[in-house]
Amino acid sequence: MLATTFTAVADDDIVVADSTGFKFTDVKIAKTTSVKDQNKSGTCWSFSGISFIEDEILRKTGVETDLSEMFIARKCYEDKARKFVRLYGAANFAQGGSLVDVVYVLKNYGIIPNEVYAGLEYGEDKHVHSEIEKVLTAYLKQIVTVPNKKLSTAWFRGYNGILDAYFGEIPEKFKYKGKTYTPKQYAESLGLNFDDYVAITSYTHHPFYESFPLEVADNWLWAQYYNIPLAEMQAVVDNAIENGYTVAWAADVSEGGFQWRKGYAIMPKEKLEADMDGTELSRWVHLSDNARERERFEVKGPVPEIEVTQELRQQMFDNQETTDDHGMVIVGSAVDQNGNKYYKVKNSWDTNQVYDGFFYVSVPYFLSKTLSIMVNKEVIPAATKNKLGL
Repeated sequence: MLATTFTAVADDDIVVADSTGFKFTDVKIAKTTSVKDQNKSGTCWSFSGISFIEDEILRKTGVETDLSEMFIARKCYEDKARKFVRLYGAANFAQGGSLVDVVYVLKNYGIIPNEVYAGLEYGEDKHVHSEIEKVLTAYLKQIVTVPNKKLSTAWFRGYNGILDAYFGEIPEKFKYKGKTYTPKQYAESLGLNFDDYVAITSYTHHPFYESFPLEVADNWLWAQYYNIPLAEMQAVVDNAIENGYTVAWAADVSEGGFQWRKGYAIMPKEKLEADMDGTELSRWVHLSDNARERERFEVKGPVPEIEVTQELRQQMFDNQETTDDHGMVIVGSAVDQNGNKYYKVKNSWDTNQVYDGFFYVSVPYFLSKTLSIMVNKEVIPAATKNKLGL
Protein backbone atom coordinates (compact mmCIF):
# COMPACT_ATOMS: atom_id res chain seq x y z
CA MET A 1 0.00 0.00 0.00
CA LEU A 2 1.38 3.33 -1.02
CA ALA A 3 -0.67 6.50 -0.89
CA THR A 4 -0.10 9.94 0.52
CA THR A 5 -1.90 12.99 1.74
CA PHE A 6 -2.88 16.16 -0.04
CA THR A 7 -0.88 19.34 -0.07
CA ALA A 8 -2.30 22.32 1.81
CA VAL A 9 -5.96 22.93 1.03
CA ALA A 10 -6.83 26.33 -0.39
CA ASP A 11 -9.80 28.25 0.98
CA ASP A 12 -11.90 27.59 -2.11
CA ASP A 13 -11.30 23.83 -1.69
CA ILE A 14 -12.76 23.65 1.82
CA VAL A 15 -15.91 21.54 1.88
CA VAL A 16 -18.84 22.16 4.21
CA ALA A 17 -20.61 18.95 5.29
CA ASP A 18 -24.09 20.20 4.36
CA SER A 19 -22.92 20.93 0.81
CA THR A 20 -22.21 17.29 -0.02
CA GLY A 21 -25.82 16.12 0.07
CA PHE A 22 -24.97 13.39 2.60
CA LYS A 23 -26.07 13.46 6.21
CA PHE A 24 -24.32 10.78 8.26
CA THR A 25 -25.33 9.62 11.71
CA ASP A 26 -22.83 7.58 13.69
CA VAL A 27 -24.31 4.36 15.06
CA LYS A 28 -21.48 2.55 16.83
CA ILE A 29 -17.99 4.04 17.23
CA ALA A 30 -15.00 2.39 18.89
CA LYS A 31 -12.43 4.31 20.87
CA THR A 32 -9.59 5.45 18.65
CA THR A 33 -6.48 7.60 18.92
CA SER A 34 -5.97 10.90 17.13
CA VAL A 35 -5.68 11.37 13.37
CA LYS A 36 -2.06 11.57 12.18
CA ASP A 37 -0.44 12.90 9.00
CA GLN A 38 1.80 10.73 6.85
CA ASN A 39 2.34 13.76 4.58
CA LYS A 40 4.51 13.00 1.51
CA SER A 41 5.49 9.49 2.51
CA GLY A 42 4.24 6.16 1.24
CA THR A 43 3.79 4.84 4.75
CA CYS A 44 0.00 4.55 5.04
CA TRP A 45 0.49 0.88 5.95
CA SER A 46 2.60 1.88 8.98
CA PHE A 47 0.28 4.71 10.05
CA SER A 48 -2.85 2.56 9.77
CA GLY A 49 -1.27 -0.51 11.33
CA ILE A 50 0.13 1.50 14.24
CA SER A 51 -3.19 3.32 14.68
CA PHE A 52 -4.92 -0.06 14.91
CA ILE A 53 -2.42 -1.25 17.54
CA GLU A 54 -2.84 1.99 19.48
CA ASP A 55 -6.59 1.39 19.43
CA GLU A 56 -6.06 -2.09 20.80
CA ILE A 57 -3.99 -0.69 23.67
CA LEU A 58 -6.65 1.95 24.32
CA ARG A 59 -9.41 -0.68 24.30
CA LYS A 60 -7.57 -3.02 26.67
CA THR A 61 -5.93 -0.58 29.06
CA GLY A 62 -7.68 2.76 28.66
CA VAL A 63 -4.27 4.35 27.96
CA GLU A 64 -3.75 6.44 24.82
CA THR A 65 -0.34 5.92 23.24
CA ASP A 66 1.52 7.49 20.32
CA LEU A 67 3.86 4.91 18.78
CA SER A 68 6.57 5.55 16.21
CA GLU A 69 5.45 4.86 12.65
CA MET A 70 8.98 5.61 11.46
CA PHE A 71 10.53 2.94 13.69
CA ILE A 72 8.29 0.48 11.85
CA ALA A 73 9.21 1.90 8.44
CA ARG A 74 12.93 1.94 9.32
CA LYS A 75 13.01 -1.72 10.42
CA CYS A 76 11.11 -2.76 7.30
CA TYR A 77 13.58 -0.87 5.12
CA GLU A 78 16.32 -2.95 6.72
CA ASP A 79 14.67 -6.30 6.06
CA LYS A 80 13.43 -5.30 2.61
CA ALA A 81 17.04 -4.56 1.68
CA ARG A 82 18.22 -7.97 2.88
CA LYS A 83 15.55 -9.70 0.81
CA PHE A 84 16.19 -7.51 -2.23
CA VAL A 85 19.87 -8.43 -2.18
CA ARG A 86 19.26 -12.13 -1.51
CA LEU A 87 16.97 -12.18 -4.55
CA TYR A 88 19.57 -10.42 -6.74
CA GLY A 89 17.31 -7.37 -7.06
CA ALA A 90 14.31 -9.36 -8.29
CA ALA A 91 12.01 -8.14 -5.54
CA ASN A 92 9.84 -5.14 -4.84
CA PHE A 93 11.64 -2.33 -3.06
CA ALA A 94 9.57 0.77 -2.39
CA GLN A 95 8.06 2.93 0.32
CA GLY A 96 4.93 0.78 0.44
CA GLY A 97 4.18 -2.14 2.70
CA SER A 98 1.29 -4.05 4.22
CA LEU A 99 -0.64 -3.97 7.48
CA VAL A 100 0.99 -7.18 8.65
CA ASP A 101 4.42 -5.53 8.48
CA VAL A 102 3.53 -3.63 11.64
CA VAL A 103 2.87 -6.77 13.68
CA TYR A 104 5.97 -8.37 12.15
CA VAL A 105 8.15 -5.53 13.46
CA LEU A 106 6.43 -5.46 16.87
CA LYS A 107 7.06 -9.19 17.34
CA ASN A 108 10.63 -9.23 16.06
CA TYR A 109 12.06 -5.82 16.94
CA GLY A 110 9.71 -4.09 19.37
CA ILE A 111 8.57 -0.46 19.19
CA ILE A 112 9.47 3.03 20.46
CA PRO A 113 7.21 5.97 21.41
CA ASN A 114 6.92 8.58 18.69
CA GLU A 115 8.32 11.32 20.91
CA VAL A 116 11.49 9.25 21.33
CA TYR A 117 11.87 8.33 17.66
CA ALA A 118 10.09 10.65 15.20
CA GLY A 119 12.31 9.71 12.23
CA LEU A 120 12.74 13.32 11.07
CA GLU A 121 16.49 13.91 10.84
CA TYR A 122 16.60 15.51 7.40
CA GLY A 123 15.40 19.08 7.84
CA GLU A 124 11.65 18.59 7.52
CA ASP A 125 8.87 19.06 10.04
CA LYS A 126 6.72 16.41 8.34
CA HIS A 127 7.53 13.17 6.54
CA VAL A 128 8.85 13.56 2.99
CA HIS A 129 10.31 10.32 1.63
CA SER A 130 10.99 10.79 -2.08
CA GLU A 131 14.70 11.50 -1.63
CA ILE A 132 15.35 8.70 0.81
CA GLU A 133 13.58 6.15 -1.42
CA LYS A 134 15.66 7.19 -4.42
CA VAL A 135 18.91 7.13 -2.45
CA LEU A 136 18.23 3.70 -0.93
CA THR A 137 17.12 2.25 -4.26
CA ALA A 138 20.17 3.55 -6.09
CA TYR A 139 22.47 2.13 -3.41
CA LEU A 140 20.88 -1.33 -3.53
CA LYS A 141 20.87 -1.45 -7.32
CA GLN A 142 24.63 -1.05 -7.24
CA ILE A 143 25.08 -3.63 -4.49
CA VAL A 144 23.23 -6.35 -6.45
CA THR A 145 25.63 -5.93 -9.38
CA VAL A 146 28.25 -7.47 -7.03
CA PRO A 147 31.11 -5.34 -8.40
CA ASN A 148 33.70 -7.17 -6.26
CA LYS A 149 32.43 -10.55 -7.50
CA LYS A 150 31.18 -11.22 -3.99
CA LEU A 151 29.31 -9.10 -1.46
CA SER A 152 31.51 -7.22 0.95
CA THR A 153 31.00 -7.26 4.70
CA ALA A 154 30.35 -3.50 4.57
CA TRP A 155 27.33 -3.21 2.28
CA PHE A 156 24.70 -3.41 5.01
CA ARG A 157 26.61 -1.08 7.34
CA GLY A 158 26.71 1.45 4.52
CA TYR A 159 22.99 1.02 3.88
CA ASN A 160 22.22 1.34 7.58
CA GLY A 161 24.28 4.52 7.66
CA ILE A 162 21.89 6.09 5.14
CA LEU A 163 18.93 5.08 7.30
CA ASP A 164 20.64 6.59 10.35
CA ALA A 165 21.20 9.84 8.48
CA TYR A 166 17.54 10.26 7.54
CA PHE A 167 15.64 8.59 10.38
CA GLY A 168 18.18 8.79 13.19
CA GLU A 169 19.99 5.99 14.98
CA ILE A 170 17.74 3.56 16.80
CA PRO A 171 18.57 3.66 20.52
CA GLU A 172 19.47 0.39 22.17
CA LYS A 173 17.81 1.73 25.32
CA PHE A 174 15.70 4.80 25.99
CA LYS A 175 13.99 6.49 28.93
CA TYR A 176 10.26 7.08 28.77
CA LYS A 177 8.01 8.28 31.60
CA GLY A 178 10.62 7.51 34.21
CA LYS A 179 11.49 3.99 33.02
CA THR A 180 14.25 2.61 30.84
CA TYR A 181 13.37 0.24 28.00
CA THR A 182 14.79 -1.51 25.00
CA PRO A 183 12.41 -1.44 22.02
CA LYS A 184 11.42 -5.06 22.70
CA GLN A 185 10.83 -4.37 26.39
CA TYR A 186 8.63 -1.41 25.54
CA ALA A 187 6.57 -3.54 23.15
CA GLU A 188 6.16 -6.16 25.87
CA SER A 189 4.98 -3.46 28.30
CA LEU A 190 2.01 -2.55 26.08
CA GLY A 191 -0.07 -5.50 27.26
CA LEU A 192 -0.78 -7.07 23.87
CA ASN A 193 -0.21 -10.54 22.48
CA PHE A 194 0.92 -9.91 18.93
CA ASP A 195 -0.04 -13.45 17.92
CA ASP A 196 -3.67 -12.34 18.34
CA TYR A 197 -3.63 -10.38 15.08
CA VAL A 198 -4.47 -11.95 11.73
CA ALA A 199 -4.89 -10.71 8.17
CA ILE A 200 -8.01 -11.69 6.22
CA THR A 201 -9.03 -11.41 2.57
CA SER A 202 -11.67 -12.87 0.26
CA TYR A 203 -10.83 -14.13 -3.22
CA THR A 204 -11.81 -17.22 -5.19
CA HIS A 205 -8.48 -17.92 -6.89
CA HIS A 206 -7.44 -19.70 -3.67
CA PRO A 207 -9.50 -22.07 -1.51
CA PHE A 208 -11.61 -20.62 1.26
CA TYR A 209 -10.62 -21.31 4.88
CA GLU A 210 -6.97 -21.65 3.94
CA SER A 211 -4.19 -19.04 3.89
CA PHE A 212 -2.10 -17.76 1.01
CA PRO A 213 0.36 -14.91 0.32
CA LEU A 214 -1.79 -12.14 -1.14
CA GLU A 215 -0.43 -11.30 -4.59
CA VAL A 216 0.25 -7.60 -4.30
CA ALA A 217 3.64 -6.01 -4.81
CA ASP A 218 3.87 -4.52 -1.33
CA ASN A 219 3.47 -7.90 0.37
CA TRP A 220 7.26 -8.13 0.35
CA LEU A 221 7.15 -10.44 3.40
CA TRP A 222 5.04 -12.93 1.41
CA ALA A 223 2.82 -12.89 4.48
CA GLN A 224 -0.12 -15.25 4.74
CA TYR A 225 -3.72 -14.02 4.60
CA TYR A 226 -6.69 -16.11 5.69
CA ASN A 227 -9.17 -16.46 2.84
CA ILE A 228 -12.90 -16.49 3.68
CA PRO A 229 -16.13 -15.81 1.75
CA LEU A 230 -17.11 -12.18 1.29
CA ALA A 231 -20.14 -12.30 3.58
CA GLU A 232 -18.00 -13.75 6.35
CA MET A 233 -15.35 -11.06 5.91
CA GLN A 234 -18.06 -8.43 6.35
CA ALA A 235 -19.36 -10.31 9.39
CA VAL A 236 -15.90 -10.09 10.95
CA VAL A 237 -15.91 -6.30 10.56
CA ASP A 238 -19.47 -5.96 11.86
CA ASN A 239 -18.70 -8.13 14.88
CA ALA A 240 -15.58 -6.10 15.61
CA ILE A 241 -17.48 -2.81 15.54
CA GLU A 242 -20.33 -4.16 17.64
CA ASN A 243 -17.87 -5.20 20.33
CA GLY A 244 -15.80 -2.01 20.40
CA TYR A 245 -12.83 -3.09 18.26
CA THR A 246 -11.37 -1.22 15.30
CA VAL A 247 -10.26 -2.89 12.06
CA ALA A 248 -7.16 -2.15 9.97
CA TRP A 249 -8.30 -1.80 6.36
CA ALA A 250 -6.37 -2.00 3.06
CA ALA A 251 -8.33 -0.78 0.05
CA ASP A 252 -8.38 0.71 -3.44
CA VAL A 253 -9.01 4.47 -3.28
CA SER A 254 -8.77 5.30 -6.99
CA GLU A 255 -12.50 5.06 -7.75
CA GLY A 256 -14.53 8.07 -8.85
CA GLY A 257 -16.82 7.51 -5.88
CA PHE A 258 -13.93 7.94 -3.46
CA GLN A 259 -14.37 11.59 -2.48
CA TRP A 260 -11.93 12.22 0.36
CA ARG A 261 -12.45 15.95 0.83
CA LYS A 262 -16.21 15.48 0.75
CA GLY A 263 -16.04 12.68 3.28
CA TYR A 264 -17.53 9.67 1.53
CA ALA A 265 -16.72 6.69 -0.66
CA ILE A 266 -19.45 5.04 -2.71
CA MET A 267 -19.85 2.76 -5.74
CA PRO A 268 -22.70 4.32 -7.76
CA LYS A 269 -24.30 2.39 -10.59
CA GLU A 270 -23.49 5.35 -12.84
CA LYS A 271 -19.71 5.35 -13.15
CA LEU A 272 -17.93 8.56 -12.12
CA GLU A 273 -14.62 9.98 -13.24
CA ALA A 274 -11.86 8.97 -10.85
CA ASP A 275 -10.86 11.46 -8.17
CA MET A 276 -7.14 10.72 -8.32
CA ASP A 277 -6.05 13.35 -5.82
CA GLY A 278 -4.07 11.65 -3.08
CA THR A 279 -3.70 8.29 -4.83
CA GLU A 280 -0.71 6.51 -6.37
CA LEU A 281 -0.89 8.30 -9.71
CA SER A 282 -0.90 11.86 -8.42
CA ARG A 283 0.78 11.66 -5.09
CA TRP A 284 3.51 14.20 -5.82
CA VAL A 285 1.68 16.64 -8.12
CA HIS A 286 -1.02 19.28 -7.86
CA LEU A 287 -4.29 18.62 -9.63
CA SER A 288 -4.76 20.35 -12.95
CA ASP A 289 -7.80 22.56 -13.47
CA ASN A 290 -9.45 19.83 -15.54
CA ALA A 291 -8.82 17.25 -12.82
CA ARG A 292 -10.32 19.59 -10.24
CA GLU A 293 -13.42 19.91 -12.40
CA ARG A 294 -13.70 16.11 -12.52
CA GLU A 295 -13.35 16.00 -8.76
CA ARG A 296 -16.22 18.45 -8.43
CA PHE A 297 -18.42 16.23 -10.60
CA GLU A 298 -20.19 14.46 -7.79
CA VAL A 299 -23.46 12.99 -6.66
CA LYS A 300 -25.65 15.19 -4.49
CA GLY A 301 -26.46 12.71 -1.78
CA PRO A 302 -27.20 8.97 -1.70
CA VAL A 303 -27.67 7.25 -5.07
CA PRO A 304 -28.26 3.62 -6.14
CA GLU A 305 -25.05 1.63 -5.83
CA ILE A 306 -23.80 -1.52 -7.50
CA GLU A 307 -24.63 -4.96 -6.16
CA VAL A 308 -21.38 -6.64 -5.20
CA THR A 309 -21.03 -10.39 -5.56
CA GLN A 310 -18.05 -12.63 -4.88
CA GLU A 311 -17.68 -13.02 -8.64
CA LEU A 312 -17.69 -9.28 -9.35
CA ARG A 313 -15.18 -8.68 -6.58
CA GLN A 314 -12.87 -11.32 -8.05
CA GLN A 315 -13.22 -9.89 -11.54
CA MET A 316 -12.22 -6.44 -10.29
CA PHE A 317 -9.11 -7.89 -8.64
CA ASP A 318 -8.13 -10.06 -11.60
CA ASN A 319 -8.45 -7.29 -14.18
CA GLN A 320 -6.69 -4.85 -11.83
CA GLU A 321 -9.59 -2.44 -11.45
CA THR A 322 -9.00 -3.03 -7.74
CA THR A 323 -5.47 -2.07 -6.78
CA ASP A 324 -3.52 -2.05 -3.53
CA ASP A 325 -3.57 1.67 -2.81
CA HIS A 326 -3.99 2.63 0.79
CA GLY A 327 -4.22 1.57 4.44
CA MET A 328 -6.75 3.06 6.88
CA VAL A 329 -8.68 2.07 10.02
CA ILE A 330 -12.39 1.28 10.28
CA VAL A 331 -13.54 2.75 13.58
CA GLY A 332 -17.31 2.33 13.49
CA SER A 333 -20.59 2.25 11.61
CA ALA A 334 -23.05 4.92 10.49
CA VAL A 335 -26.12 5.50 8.32
CA ASP A 336 -27.02 8.20 5.84
CA GLN A 337 -30.35 10.05 5.71
CA ASN A 338 -31.91 7.18 3.73
CA GLY A 339 -30.82 4.52 6.22
CA ASN A 340 -28.01 3.11 4.08
CA LYS A 341 -25.18 1.59 6.10
CA TYR A 342 -21.60 2.93 6.05
CA TYR A 343 -18.34 2.26 7.83
CA LYS A 344 -16.65 5.22 9.49
CA VAL A 345 -12.95 5.27 8.61
CA LYS A 346 -9.95 7.09 10.05
CA ASN A 347 -7.34 8.19 7.54
CA SER A 348 -3.74 9.43 7.92
CA TRP A 349 -4.04 12.43 5.61
CA ASP A 350 -4.25 15.04 8.41
CA THR A 351 -7.46 16.74 9.53
CA ASN A 352 -7.91 19.45 6.87
CA GLN A 353 -11.05 17.85 5.48
CA VAL A 354 -14.80 17.94 6.01
CA TYR A 355 -14.91 15.41 8.90
CA ASP A 356 -11.53 16.25 10.45
CA GLY A 357 -9.70 13.26 8.98
CA PHE A 358 -12.54 10.72 9.02
CA PHE A 359 -14.85 9.68 6.18
CA TYR A 360 -17.74 7.30 5.47
CA VAL A 361 -17.50 4.22 3.24
CA SER A 362 -20.61 2.56 1.83
CA VAL A 363 -21.06 -1.19 2.15
CA PRO A 364 -20.81 -1.71 -1.66
CA TYR A 365 -17.53 0.21 -1.68
CA PHE A 366 -16.19 -1.88 1.18
CA LEU A 367 -17.28 -5.18 -0.41
CA SER A 368 -15.83 -4.40 -3.82
CA LYS A 369 -12.68 -2.46 -2.99
CA THR A 370 -11.27 -4.07 0.15
CA LEU A 371 -7.95 -5.80 -0.42
CA SER A 372 -7.66 -7.09 3.13
CA ILE A 373 -8.33 -6.42 6.78
CA MET A 374 -6.34 -7.05 9.93
CA VAL A 375 -8.19 -7.83 13.16
CA ASN A 376 -7.84 -9.25 16.61
CA LYS A 377 -8.86 -12.87 16.08
CA GLU A 378 -11.21 -12.51 19.06
CA VAL A 379 -13.70 -10.75 16.76
CA ILE A 380 -13.91 -13.56 14.20
CA PRO A 381 -17.29 -15.28 14.64
CA ALA A 382 -16.99 -18.77 16.09
CA ALA A 383 -18.14 -20.67 12.97
CA THR A 384 -15.57 -18.91 10.77
CA LYS A 385 -12.83 -19.23 13.38
CA ASN A 386 -13.42 -22.98 13.65
CA LYS A 387 -13.19 -23.40 9.87
CA LEU A 388 -9.87 -21.52 9.92
CA GLY A 389 -8.55 -23.64 12.77
CA LEU A 390 -7.88 -20.62 14.96
